[in-house]
Amino acid sequence: MYDFLNSPFTLRGVILKNRLVFAPTTLGLSANEAMEKLGRIAKGGAALIILGDVAIEPARGSSLFEENGFITYQKLITHIHEFGALAAAQLHMSDSDIKGMMKYMPDIKAGRYSPNQLRALLNDLTADYITSMPIDRIKTIIKQFGEAAKLAQKAGFDIIQIHGDRMCGSMSSSIYNHRIDEYGGSPENRARFACEAIMAVREAVPDMPIDYKLAIRQENPHYGNAGVLESELAVFVPLLEAAGADAFHVALANHSDLSDTIPPLTHPYFKTEGCFLKYCDEVRELSDKPLCGVGRLTHPDMIEKQLSEGRIQLAAMSRQLLADDQWLNKVNAGRENEIHYCMACNKKCLGGMQAHQGTRCIYDKN
Repeated sequence: MYDFLNSPFTLRGVILKNRLVFAPTTLGLSANEAMEKLGRIAKGGAALIILGDVAIEPARGSSLFEENGFITYQKLITHIHEFGALAAAQLHMSDSDIKGMMKYMPDIKAGRYSPNQLRALLNDLTADYITSMPIDRIKTIIKQFGEAAKLAQKAGFDIIQIHGDRMCGSMSSSIYNHRIDEYGGSPENRARFACEAIMAVREAVPDMPIDYKLAIRQENPHYGNAGVLESELAVFVPLLEAAGADAFHVALANHSDLSDTIPPLTHPYFKTEGCFLKYCDEVRELSDKPLCGVGRLTHPDMIEKQLSEGRIQLAAMSRQLLADDQWLNKVNAGRENEIHYCMACNKKCLGGMQAHQGTRCIYDKN
């Protein structure tokens, strides 16, 4: 019944057993909890699990660059592979000016800022941080994308995703990037950082598939501050493709309110099933590369239709698989009436993350 959803898909020689992807998600869980949760999602039938926010430099917490972190990733990947799923590393470089935030630390520690207020503070610092970054620092970061890709391959990752929001997104955006050198000004120059990051990864791991998370800034009405402006896609997409991107994971750009990129059912604009798929349509006009769609994908009939019509080649979910990690198994067993459908309430997923309690779901037994 769901022939397209269950059909295999090949990306640069790597075979996914079906079209279901667990979208990159900040879990905020212990290593053991994350392994258990992602293992259940893999066992539930997902073909690819994208591990979000894999740092390209030594970082606090799990990092590919330190022994314990590397081993943690190895164990997690092995566990995912046990259930026939593949693992992708979302290579990530923050654009947050941590030094600039130090003056706010007393108030932050005292709890005087809400998560959204704290995010707004970080965003306010981004333009100066991006615009004033020395060229040698930029070159070092680009090189680190390649180094991180090598370590990811060594750890056992099957696919590399480059996070096109965060620093790549801020460098792409005229809202944040006010540079007057080769990395700023024209759309071509603002695309340079992301393109060079892709090229660094391609040089480091020539045979690994590279997926680029293409964060799109909507113009009317305005949503998202980083990422690629809709009207500039015609410049960015061919450049990203020429740099070496094998596929695009298409989503709304961030750096505004997280409830825009993770929209609740009450969102004034992004409230419908497949709310970000229209951006896939815009990218499809510019590229024949495979597209992974995301954004309130929950119902199998709707997803099968998008796949069968070629609108997308892969379907990514986060909240729905947090709500029911057995979604695909239930779909294939004809037990759709037993699926715990995501209600887009954001209480325990986004809410849990913002409260530093881990990304969870109201359906969780505990």
